[in-house]
Amino acid sequence: MSGLREVLFEFYRVGACVKVSAVDPVTCIEVQILGPAAAGREALEAVAVRKLERALKVRRNGASAR
Repeated sequence: MSGLREVLFEFYRVGACVKVSAVDPVTCIEVQILGPAAAGREALEAVAVRKLERALKVRRNGASAR
């Protein structure tokens, strides 16, 4: 997990897909992704972390961080 200290994950299987929630416990910012269950936990966590990092960057820098 690149620049993040800690990330909380929740996995919820929905058929052949997994809904992954990733939360930064310091800011309470949460993002969610939906991916194939066959992708594996590590791959889904990596996608969720990248999305969370983008959300944190937008919060720090405003809407111009997109």
